[in-house]
Amino acid sequence: MAASLLRRGLELLEPPAGPGRAKAPPGLRRGRAGRGAAGAARRRKRAPEPGRSKATVKGRVVRSAIEEYHKKKPVNHLRENLKYMLKGRLVANKAVTEQVLAQNRGRKSKDQPPEKTEKKKPEGTVFTEEDFRKFEREYFGIP
Repeated sequence: MAASLLRRGLELLEPPAGPGRAKAPPGLRRGRAGRGAAGAARRRKRAPEPGRSKATVKGRVVRSAIEEYHKKKPVNHLRENLKYMLKGRLVANKAVTEQVLAQNRGRKSKDQPPEKTEKKKPEGTVFTEEDFRKFEREYFGIP
């Protein structure tokens, strides 16, 4: 049953087949229901009156092109937004902001910030080259 409903829906969505348009399948013609279905068919068949034009000027307000341009011109709200944002200078405590961020952060690993590792300083020796030579002479007995 679902396949037949799908097929009918696709038939309804198909574009008309040009000038020699085929009639709708009998099942679809019979299925017209609802208020004014018959009246809608009559209105479609009736040709428009030749003396009456739909594109009339009656009730239309004539506007100049400049007014239309100014109406559709984008408005820059940068100054107003900056005034609004700079107006309030209340800065929350860093501990509070960290707590809020931690609460809003998800529990998944992708939501967690990377852990900061302390950089190790390169280990250097406390001994100089002279100390190594002195030790070598004392230990190995090399003059």
